[in-house]
Amino acid sequence: MTPLRIAVLAGGRSSEHDVSLASARSVIAGLEAAGCEVVPMLIDRAGRWSVVDGPLALQPGRDAPALLQPAGADGVALAPGAGLRALSASASIGDVDVVFPVLHGPYGEDGTIQGLLETLGVAYVGAGVLAAATTMDKDVCKRLVAGAGIAVVPSLTLLDRPGDRDHLAVRSRIEAELGWPVFVKPASLGSSVGISKVHGPDELAAALELAFRHDRKILIEVFIAGRELEVGVLGNDQPEASVVGEIVPHAEWYDYAAKYEEGGSEIAIPAKLPDAIAGLVRETALTAFTVLGITGMARIDFFLSHDGELYLNEINTIPGFTSTSVYASLFAASGVPYPELLSRLAALALARKASNELYRH
Repeated sequence: MTPLRIAVLAGGRSSEHDVSLASARSVIAGLEAAGCEVVPMLIDRAGRWSVVDGPLALQPGRDAPALLQPAGADGVALAPGAGLRALSASASIGDVDVVFPVLHGPYGEDGTIQGLLETLGVAYVGAGVLAAATTMDKDVCKRLVAGAGIAVVPSLTLLDRPGDRDHLAVRSRIEAELGWPVFVKPASLGSSVGISKVHGPDELAAALELAFRHDRKILIEVFIAGRELEVGVLGNDQPEASVVGEIVPHAEWYDYAAKYEEGGSEIAIPAKLPDAIAGLVRETALTAFTVLGITGMARIDFFLSHDGELYLNEINTIPGFTSTSVYASLFAASGVPYPELLSRLAALALARKASNELYRH
């Protein structure tokens, strides 16, 4: 059987560029171990596309009607094409069966790259346009899952406008509605970038300034004293949940350093939980996955308060993806080794594209 030809997209324009590169290196090795033919593609911080040996054309799929190709130093452009005959003379990758976006944050996890790939008619791993966009915006995501009866962390939403930048006015709202301490975070970013734990009023102004540096919408969330739990979900119409893991940061909270520096944290897999609580976490994750119309994969994060209340924290549709990242580790502990996990994600991408085409033609 001809091996799948998979283009892995790495890098991207967001502040999570370097995290994406680390994930992509591992994904490439895992796909090759699974017997796939891999085409590594880099999107640099300016949005230019290239491969290891220079600029290339991306043929979006077997017999696909369009070609994505470089348009000089300023970016990329679409041009008509017809299969292999349409490939750029500068480089040729043949046609690809699946695109695997390993792009964290804006321009990768927020529906933008998904929309481009939908337009090209190519199968791709992960959530579709709507699910990617709604889960990326933590404010929108929380409103949707709360509407389905899932408890979320209480929060305030601020926009980048004078009144919402006034730390004295914001302080009054926090004290009236949330209490201290709080977390201040960009609404549409991950990897703990731009997040501050604010213990009291003296730290608020700096935290607002940092968060607004990364996003025009920010959240202020109440601090939940308890345990941080995570579960992976895999599938399309019949998703399955992994065992539950617990993040144990060695710092005060699970910040960027705790996530990515050696020794910054550890994860207990499976988490030491009563069966009923573990079952509730997995069931709630599957409900959120289904309500939001997510396909392929997601890592869903929860807080379990000291008084036993479960709160959904956030959803990542392109989680960190090294072989030792939380998502992969959760499924390894559930009996799905890393190369198999990647192969299943590629198969889910092809199945989703085939299913969608039934309703679009």
